Amino acid sequence: MRRIQILTMMILLIPWLMSCSDREETAPGFRLTEVQEESVMDSETDTQIGEQTSEDTAESAGAGLSGSTEADREPAEAAAEQDEAVDRPLVRGIYVTGPVAGSERMNDLITLVDATQLNTMVIDVKNDDGEITWKMETDSVAEMGNGVAYIRDIDALMKTLKEHDIYTIARIVCFKDPVFAQNYTDSALRKPDGGFVTDAYGLAWVNPYDKEVWAYLTEIAQAAADAGFDEVQFDYVRFPIGEDADAADYKVDMSVYTKQQAISEFLSYAGERLHERGIVVTADVFGTVIGSAADIERVGQDYAQLGKTVDVLSPMVYPSHYGPGVFGFDVPDAHPYDTVYQALMQSQEVLGQHAGERCAVVRPWLQAFTATWVSGHISYEAEQIRQQIQAVYDAGYEEWILWNATCRYPFIE
Repeated sequence: MRRIQILTMMILLIPWLMSCSDREETAPGFRLTEVQEESVMDSETDTQIGEQTSEDTAESAGAGLSGSTEADREPAEAAAEQDEAVDRPLVRGIYVTGPVAGSERMNDLITLVDATQLNTMVIDVKNDDGEITWKMETDSVAEMGNGVAYIRDIDALMKTLKEHDIYTIARIVCFKDPVFAQNYTDSALRKPDGGFVTDAYGLAWVNPYDKEVWAYLTEIAQAAADAGFDEVQFDYVRFPIGEDADAADYKVDMSVYTKQQAISEFLSYAGERLHERGIVVTADVFGTVIGSAADIERVGQDYAQLGKTVDVLSPMVYPSHYGPGVFGFDVPDAHPYDTVYQALMQSQEVLGQHAGERCAVVRPWLQAFTATWVSGHISYEAEQIRQQIQAVYDAGYEEWILWNATCRYPFIE
């Protein structure tokens, strides 16, 4: 009976996963027009609302990893095992875009954190458009010119945040990167007709197998660490989905070198270098990959394996991301407590199968927005936030972060 239930859930989740972006304040696959943005954002906020919204030898894998050697391909656990996690608080955080972090609104958010149970900010360092949110002084950023002065003085900002004892997490979008794809076309994922593999907004993806991409992302992460961030959070650390993505040339033998191996090995590669700086490493993952073999295969995020690879796992267990019938609800979005609780109990079950092994802290992303595109949705205000937070605690976890693409959190207590 349990196998039938799991199979039924997988069938329900696959089409929903294909329609969802990683994080969303708007409808899946939909970016607000300028007119629509004006109703929910002011001139200081980010202009992007939609998505946020995670191997065998080089010879057998093919030519996709130039310079790869057996020594490069340590077990995925290596990075996580090198260093113990640094001292850090039990995180209760909010998401902040680059434009908001560099605006007067940041003062309001700092005041909010000071006055509530919040203690953490997840701040965009590399966003969905491939932009770096300040004029970062690295070779790659200088060459591509993708440093944007949303945050005009990163040193001053970090000093202020530390003065307020705010734990800082650098969000780095990984394999969706139109800037890198345009500048290093050999690293871009291409459709059979030669065009770029893109998302619904036309933003290009790069090849998650490509070590040039790995090195660039690690360079950005190291610069964020040097700027004073306590932790690096890798988002879009996955493979793209859809027909174009399925048909793309990844330049490796994927029957030998799997998507799951590529994601785990990238996180190990980056983790080794960040642990040298005492930095905590986090991976954002789809909530639906917990217990779903089909979703794991599609995006390359093996929840159990990543639990042994990084310091923190942040599954996106937004109730709006689960389709009709999941967890027995016609509209999971209308059941914030139960949906989050059941998703996280799945997490406990999956990771509990590896009891005694090193395991990441689980710190879920929670829904701090109203999913107006979901039929039968409910408004998410203070009570719905409280219910989700209580579900985290009742499921045996202690940390959480809230996602709202407009960075508005009036309901926090």
